[in-house]
Amino acid sequence: MSLYAMKIEKLSGIGKKRAELFNKLGVFSVGELLNFYPRTYEDWSDITDIADVENGKTVCIRATVHSAFQTGYTKTGKYIAKTIVVDESGACELIFFNNRYIDRMLANGATYRFFGKASNVFGNVSMIAPTFSPDNASSEVRPIYNLTSGLNNNIVVKAVKDAIKLLPEKINDPLPGNLRTRFQLCDLKYAIKNIHFPESLQALEMARKRLVIEELLVLNLGLRGLKNRKRSENKNIINIDYSSEFESFLSFEMTNAQKRAISECISDLKNPDSSLNRLVQGDVGSGKTVVAGSVCYTMIKNGKQAAFMAPTEILAEQHYNSFKEIFKDADIKVALLTGSLRQSEKNKIREQLALGEVDLIIGTHALITDDTEFKNLALVVTDEQHRFGVAQRAKLLSKGKNPHLLVMSATPIPRTLGLIIFGDLDISIIDELPPGRQEIETLMITSDKRDRALGFIKKEISRGRQAYIVCPLVEEGENDLASAEEYAAELMLNYFSDIPVGILHGKMKSTDKEAVMRDFSENKLKLLVATTVIEVGIDVPNATIMMIENAERFGLSQLHQLRGRVGRGDEKSWCILVSDSETEMSKERLKTICTTRDGFKIADADLKLRGPGDFFGSRQHGLPELSISNLADTKNLKLSQKIADYVILDSNNLRNERYRALKSEINRLFKTAGEDSLN
Repeated sequence: MSLYAMKIEKLSGIGKKRAELFNKLGVFSVGELLNFYPRTYEDWSDITDIADVENGKTVCIRATVHSAFQTGYTKTGKYIAKTIVVDESGACELIFFNNRYIDRMLANGATYRFFGKASNVFGNVSMIAPTFSPDNASSEVRPIYNLTSGLNNNIVVKAVKDAIKLLPEKINDPLPGNLRTRFQLCDLKYAIKNIHFPESLQALEMARKRLVIEELLVLNLGLRGLKNRKRSENKNIINIDYSSEFESFLSFEMTNAQKRAISECISDLKNPDSSLNRLVQGDVGSGKTVVAGSVCYTMIKNGKQAAFMAPTEILAEQHYNSFKEIFKDADIKVALLTGSLRQSEKNKIREQLALGEVDLIIGTHALITDDTEFKNLALVVTDEQHRFGVAQRAKLLSKGKNPHLLVMSATPIPRTLGLIIFGDLDISIIDELPPGRQEIETLMITSDKRDRALGFIKKEISRGRQAYIVCPLVEEGENDLASAEEYAAELMLNYFSDIPVGILHGKMKSTDKEAVMRDFSENKLKLLVATTVIEVGIDVPNATIMMIENAERFGLSQLHQLRGRVGRGDEKSWCILVSDSETEMSKERLKTICTTRDGFKIADADLKLRGPGDFFGSRQHGLPELSISNLADTKNLKLSQKIADYVILDSNNLRNERYRALKSEINRLFKTAGEDSLN
């Protein structure tokens, strides 16, 4: 019987109630418990002499109980017990609260190891309620697990020990011996035992490396399998490339990067063996929409329909207006379908779509409703893919017969993560900005210079320009950070009492948000106080200033996205970062955003400084959750990709019998992400 099929209740001492606590941690089976790795470790082998204890540091001391416990009560009625322990270098006072049995647990004259946070004030060393064990205890590197209320570390430790006893003598290792030998990886049984209860720090490192590599390898191979599975026979192959004809409609010269991206897409459309399944990635303003327009034009001229889905109505409208202008001299019918249209208008557009009278439909989530049908949908374009769930993308794709997919994103993703986040897509990168794009001057100021900055904003507005002010929070009183609502009210009453000010945040109704964004885009509002809801949304060439409060609270990639909302017209633009943070990391991060406009360099810096959190929403990309690996670990990420290449060649694309267990692991991991088996 598989340990993944064995419920956690099968372990000794785990009844229904305790099992429910493990379930809260995502542990339902014995197999999942073995994959429930410690969050950290206590190193009881690193002994600190009492005389060398630093104030506030967590340490392990080896000391002998030197005196009987003195007991009593605090002023608040807590029971308190104190004793003195000594080593050759000095003495340390131990203090325990509400533990009436401590004098029976620590014998006078016996030697123990004590682990915990220590205090050293003028040479007086003390520890409050340290954990302890006899000096001859076996495990010197001890696991500490994530917990939930009602479940302590000792309970988890015992359960894991019991689970390890159930491991068979010979484990069906997903990584066969030849692969482990080639890449110097330990076997699975050794890794499981030593990730939970390390024999030494070296054994822990070996176990961690093995498990990290395996997890990244399984993820890598699984995503390759998804990509290959989606590379089905091209059911919508094109006969003629019309991209040169499309280019003749433009009033400007495309960049080489745009032309290269279009060429890569057209090559996919012509390939009879696989469909277009591509991400076009580039900074805000790099011209991704023009690339999508060219691909749509070629598909439509070959007798098919195309759909373009945007995350907001205002953005859908902007794309609609752009495409109508581009295609004004072409025999192409462009339509807009959004939720706010009158029902009669929606019905008419849907009828035209079903009859094939609309060639290119631009819209929001209205495109994926059950009553929206197409005659011959062959190309789906999604803008800012991370704003859509995987299911939404799939729903739109299901409205055609194996339509091609083109995804656009201005979110800069580090190159090392691109293969993971968009593992099922080919990638085209637009790494040039069109000529004439204004440089955005980025400045960092402290809050004592805010009045000066607001005066500068007012001066720009008096010149006919518009501005954004971004805050990280919405409601007053959440904490001491700037609140959008409170801040907007203050600005309307004081600095900008004679100027139309709008407010925009995620808790507003969609219709209200759309109305505010529309008023700002039409210059009815001069200043927009907003949260990061404007990160993706509106193109207002007249906006020349972006001021971001509490800038240290945002990821660099997010700051870069926000900054991209200005500098879209002919006027010089500014981004002002307001921060009082004194930490070195914050200063380094904000210095990075001030000195470069390269989104990929910024993303790489963000990855090094903050890890991958900024690039992953709450399972937005449909990726399986990882147990032990970290996608900021570029060294192991690259090694796993190298091993994946080896496995594909050595296993004849996972068909070799000795890789059967590895294939099972891939299926198990991707099943948790809602993907079908890769069989």
